[in-house]
Amino acid sequence: MSLFKSDSVRTTAIYKNVAASFFLKGCSAVIALLMVPLTLTCLGEYRNGVWLTISSMLVWIDQMDIGLGNGLRNKLAACIAHNHMQEARCVISSTIFMLICIIVPLTAILCLLILTTDVFAFFNVDATIIPDLRNVLLSAVILVCMTFVFKTVGNIYMGLQLPAVSNMILVIGQAIALVTTWFLLQNGVATFYNIVIANTLAPLAVYLTAYMLTLYKYHIELRPSLKCVNLHSAFELGNLGIKFFWLQIAGIIQFMTANILISKFFTPDMVTPYQIAYRYTSLVIVAFTVVCMPFWNATTDAYERKEYEWIRHANQTMNLMMIGIAFLLMAMVALSPWVYDVWIGDKCHVPFGMTAMMALYVFLLVLSMRYSYFLNGIGALRLQLYMTAVTVFYIPLAWFVSKETGDILWLMVVMCLCITPSIFINMIQFHKILNGKAKGLWKI
Repeated sequence: MSLFKSDSVRTTAIYKNVAASFFLKGCSAVIALLMVPLTLTCLGEYRNGVWLTISSMLVWIDQMDIGLGNGLRNKLAACIAHNHMQEARCVISSTIFMLICIIVPLTAILCLLILTTDVFAFFNVDATIIPDLRNVLLSAVILVCMTFVFKTVGNIYMGLQLPAVSNMILVIGQAIALVTTWFLLQNGVATFYNIVIANTLAPLAVYLTAYMLTLYKYHIELRPSLKCVNLHSAFELGNLGIKFFWLQIAGIIQFMTANILISKFFTPDMVTPYQIAYRYTSLVIVAFTVVCMPFWNATTDAYERKEYEWIRHANQTMNLMMIGIAFLLMAMVALSPWVYDVWIGDKCHVPFGMTAMMALYVFLLVLSMRYSYFLNGIGALRLQLYMTAVTVFYIPLAWFVSKETGDILWLMVVMCLCITPSIFINMIQFHKILNGKAKGLWKI
């Protein structure tokens, strides 16, 4: 089985997936907007707040795959590029085996904690308002932990260079949760327990259905089997996954600690305009990710086939895209006073300089991602991991600048400075690998 037999087929597949992903991301955003007032109507302000608190905790379970999903998509794309379908089956089998090994003890530990601790005190919940909190938590945790395994089908489609299908599965789950919630409200049974079950059971049902259809009907050759589990391959995927996991965590640490630093060295009030500026300018990141995600595994396919000319052509396309992003961000900064006035009115003032600095930070972040997507696609993670050491210097440098200047813009300057070295390193490594000159640390 060969998914890409020519440059034109690969490129056409990317364009189709980008277009479909844009549409699906739009649908996802609309569903999320509709869900907010609907759940608020069903639960009221207090219960809805508790649900949001619980759901934020459940999100962390999704992150506990230590990057195995990203490791799977890279390895699967490489296997398919070489038409090694038996090896691809072993990779999927080994990944699912590793995920089960992670989630079973985690589920047991979480259930034990829920049963033995005072969950009402932990979540600061009034037991007279939500008396069934313990049962809600047990049910939600079990359902989300089951989803943890079956959502692997999304990564499989990423490896097959069909990210639009992965996005479609996610959107269908969100849509079913929305419709179910509306149905519960219309029938007068929108209890706290039922709303939580609707929002956690819907994605599980969709992922389970997609898993069965994908691996037991449409791609039987990839069906996992215990006989195909290779412990060496499993640990190899785990090592690769941990690298992806650490890269993600390092990025989160750098940005999320900014909120804490702003609150500590300035005022908590300053966190709000900072977050508003980020959410506004980060719309560019969302769009960039949708466009570039298909390039990740398509690049893996092209690199494995030694089709370097296709990669060079893709690189030229990315260069033009970066120019467009630069102009887009400048336009967004220029229009920001009007956008903020329409969006948030007089509830919060966002300084123009803060928006400009955030736009610069977002541009640098996208520029770094523009090269890291290629490097991630071929598994060139070692040098990127070394560059995360910059995170160690970020916090003390940000602390010093904040104390000395008392100006939040200088904190944002530090954020920009700390991301800049990674851009140059990623760019140099990209060209060295593409031109066959990567040696020593520059090698994969």
